[in-house]
Amino acid sequence: MQVTRRRRRAGNRRSSSHRLRYATAGSATLVLVATGTGVGVASTAQFGKDQVGQVTENGQVVSADQYVKPIGDRLVVNNGKIMASSVSPDGAHLAALTTDGGIALTIVDLKSWKVQQLVGNSATANLRIAGNDVGQEGPTYSPDGKALWLAQTDGYTKFTVNPDGTVATPVPVKIPADGAKHALVAQAVFSPDGSTVYSAVNGQNRVVALDAATGAIKQSWAVGNAPRDLVRVGTKLYVSNEGGHPAKPGEPTLNSYNTQVPASQFTGATTSGTVSVIDLANAAAAPKSVDVGLHPTAVYFKNGALFVTNTASNTVSVIDTGRDKVVQTIATQPWPQASVGYEPDGVTLTDDGHLLVTLGRANAVAVYRYQRAQEPVSYVGLLPTDYFPTAITTVGKDVVVSNTRGIDARRPTTAAGHGTHDTTSSVQKFRLPDDRAIRGYTGQVFRQNGWTNDSVQVAQDNGHRRAVPVPARLGDPSTIKHVFLLVKENRTYDQVFGDDARGNGDPSVTQFGENVTPNQHALAKQFGLYDNTYDIGTNSAEGHNWLMQADNPEYTESSAGEYLRSYDTEDDALGHQSSGFLWTGAQAAGKSVRDFGEFQQFLTKPAGASWQNLYCDAKNMAATGEPTAYPLVSSSPIPSLNNVSVPGFPKFDTSVPDTYRYQIWKNDFEKNGPANLNMFWLSSDHTGGPPNAAAQVADNDLAVGRIVDEISHSQYWKDSAIFVVEDDSQAGLDHVDGHRAPVQIISPYAQHGVVDSHFYSQITMIRTIEQILGVKPMNQKDSAATPMAAAFTPKPDYTPFTALPNRTSLTDGLATQPSCGPDTPAAANPAAAPVPSSAVPADKKQLAAQWQEWTTHQRLTGPNAVADYANPAQMNHFTWYQTHGWQQPYPGENQVFAPDQVPGAYIPSAESDG
Repeated sequence: MQVTRRRRRAGNRRSSSHRLRYATAGSATLVLVATGTGVGVASTAQFGKDQVGQVTENGQVVSADQYVKPIGDRLVVNNGKIMASSVSPDGAHLAALTTDGGIALTIVDLKSWKVQQLVGNSATANLRIAGNDVGQEGPTYSPDGKALWLAQTDGYTKFTVNPDGTVATPVPVKIPADGAKHALVAQAVFSPDGSTVYSAVNGQNRVVALDAATGAIKQSWAVGNAPRDLVRVGTKLYVSNEGGHPAKPGEPTLNSYNTQVPASQFTGATTSGTVSVIDLANAAAAPKSVDVGLHPTAVYFKNGALFVTNTASNTVSVIDTGRDKVVQTIATQPWPQASVGYEPDGVTLTDDGHLLVTLGRANAVAVYRYQRAQEPVSYVGLLPTDYFPTAITTVGKDVVVSNTRGIDARRPTTAAGHGTHDTTSSVQKFRLPDDRAIRGYTGQVFRQNGWTNDSVQVAQDNGHRRAVPVPARLGDPSTIKHVFLLVKENRTYDQVFGDDARGNGDPSVTQFGENVTPNQHALAKQFGLYDNTYDIGTNSAEGHNWLMQADNPEYTESSAGEYLRSYDTEDDALGHQSSGFLWTGAQAAGKSVRDFGEFQQFLTKPAGASWQNLYCDAKNMAATGEPTAYPLVSSSPIPSLNNVSVPGFPKFDTSVPDTYRYQIWKNDFEKNGPANLNMFWLSSDHTGGPPNAAAQVADNDLAVGRIVDEISHSQYWKDSAIFVVEDDSQAGLDHVDGHRAPVQIISPYAQHGVVDSHFYSQITMIRTIEQILGVKPMNQKDSAATPMAAAFTPKPDYTPFTALPNRTSLTDGLATQPSCGPDTPAAANPAAAPVPSSAVPADKKQLAAQWQEWTTHQRLTGPNAVADYANPAQMNHFTWYQTHGWQQPYPGENQVFAPDQVPGAYIPSAESDG
């Protein structure tokens, strides 16, 4: 499990550690350039044909284009992800906020190095509480160690701490909602005597003082936007405000949880970061504000200095608390090729003067020599951690780190495969090596991240080189002028291609084989089968970020325990990185962009726009060339995206057929032609809409086939490339890893007829698109990624693709058939797995009815549809039952369950209100 992300207060020395940031002196910025053995000789090309989960001499492969091989001792926690953690005042126990495994709180005995207690609402919990929702910060021990407060959506749950370190007697402490704004509490700190608890109320932009005995609010202070971490220094409280200062009149803003926060209209990212200072000795005075970097997260105090991790600026601010002034800014940018994307989020200072900062997205701890606040730090090097370190602290001579994602989604299960929600976390402890050894470990961190010299090369000669499909230098010419990025929903490789004997598939977990997805199978035969490619996110909130930002920013990572403030970060400026999106990068490179639904947040539908009517409308548009009879309007809160979007192309809504989306795009394509970058969200394969699962996946497959058909028979085919990718692969099992997903690369310049088993990921795909279009990488993740040049050939094959008719009825499972009649599919291939039957056996009709009633509560359809609102374990079981005639148990189980019987149904669903 992880060590507390930014924690510990003054007066709690043993646990006073926090996320570290790199510092610079005065107003200057110290750029950190790592040196040491082995630096500059690695690349993500090093993966070869390694698979996620495989342990190699470089470490264990994780889905984010990295190896992990942490220093010291590792304790893997198989109860989900650690959001934050704290060490008890006596240094004997670590308490961690945990999510995605049915557990809200995990207690680790640091002496026996074992998980001691699990608290949550699942059957595996030792102590049951009502909900598994947890905040971004905490939990917090009282000064005497006899109480522990757990941050949740509408306040806290406080526990007594037993002499053996376990917790008992949970009692809720409620903070009421302010209109639509839940409390969404973050860090809490105690007064020295333990009588008062000060709480950062993240959802209401305030800090409150609570009576520790009764929970009554004694006082409230308005602070900046989204207060998060909190520390007490004498008679003052310091709180980091993720969204910076309250918006000023005329200042550009975007929404964040019903508050307009200062933000760029182009990148969509916040433009302010502050620390509020509350003077408890003059409690009636308004808090002061200190400007720091963007998206400040952890605050940590020691020796007269307050350290603030600015996660989006990749810096650490050092504040002299005597003057409340920033006296040094430390740059956390160890690789010269990229200035952003390291995500510093935890910091602590050792007694011998080593400043330690966790770099979440680099799987590392950065080490500095520190003497005093105004004296520049000296950079020592990097130490390797597990996947996404957050909290860091010292316990005696040990450094303890908690890692949010541990060893990736490799939790042991009884199922016949892995899923993305099989998440792990880890706690590691080590003795700080001497400075020479630290410099040696730096090379290991560079190799594990693929940080090499000249990873990003820019043309210096106006690009006067022969055009190739994927240029080695940004700005050199490509034979490809038009890129189409088709984003689909949630399938694993095995679910779709497990039946293709050419690749590494498992047909026993295949649900949508050739008779459901004939076009994807035909495309894989014509253009190539990629059987070792990985999505990175656990769910859609993360997956669309990885595709549009080449990262899942720290805000979304740390919000996974609640997801109430926001899930899809399209409508939350806090979830947007300062370096922008794929489309803003393309625009900055002088390329045109056209968006069809991707990263859209809002949808309006006219009366009568049911799935059945839109299905018939699509057929009418195809037959007559007329425009739609049901104009839908999709939009985004981000102006730079709205400026390039086709509003009539609907965002996620499983009651809109993808064949309808295809017709809307086709009309636009034939009228306006393509842009250089064309982005799509085709979401029917999410399933859960009016037709059954197989019908919706078939609808998605047909739309993809028709889009490729249209492009490949057009004048633009000769210089086009189509990338087909899932946003994530969370909706099923895969025998290699839950993150393994079906992807397709379709172009005259794509390798034809190959089976490519090299390690690829969403990041390498995005980097490939960037190289083709001359787009500067967005952060260190895509900067380090190896473009998929080997998937292309300089010798084009202009043979077009002709879409195949669907073999699975698109109207199967509908309660009411469309007015234009049911869909009659083409004959199935008798050599392939049979088409899933929609018939429900008589003895399963009552069970199927329970599941159908369950779907009505899952926000799968309509203008307010939310991807992944449904509990993932339940959704996956529902889809499996539909595609196996309600007869076959889910892999690894021995019966067909009703919704409330599903093992794992305790996992908090995305966007769930609890």
